[in-house]
Amino acid sequence: MDTPVTPRPTGPGPRRRDRHGRGMRGPVAPPQVPLAASRAETFADLVQDSVERLERRWPQLSDIDFLVLDVPRLDGRGAGAVWSDEAVPLGGTVAAREGRPARVVIYRRPVEIRTKGRDERAALVHEVVVEQVADLLGLTPETVDPRYGED
Repeated sequence: MDTPVTPRPTGPGPRRRDRHGRGMRGPVAPPQVPLAASRAETFADLVQDSVERLERRWPQLSDIDFLVLDVPRLDGRGAGAVWSDEAVPLGGTVAAREGRPARVVIYRRPVEIRTKGRDERAALVHEVVVEQVADLLGLTPETVDPRYGED
């Protein structure tokens, strides 16, 4: 027992164990299981499914960018920003300009707050996408998707 124990180097580096000595935490579920997908990823998949459904009927939608943002921004910036009394939007559109394609934006958190389950969320996402596409194309939502408004 004459061999001295060399102290561990201190400083930045990868930790081998957590501070309680039980090892580093691993993932809760394997990546191929739906539980492993975050809420944002699941929501983006719902938007993508809705867009693909509409692109079969309206091929020109492939020229439009579809974005998912967490929440809408305030109208103003900085300390002078003022909240409006209007309802929080679920989506919005940005017209095409200067070489940029048109954009449809869906706001994730306001949609999630208004729905309880995945099926209800998927239906609301599709309604919002249809409404925004109709606004962008200058059509009625019923023209964009004949099943619009059906339960």
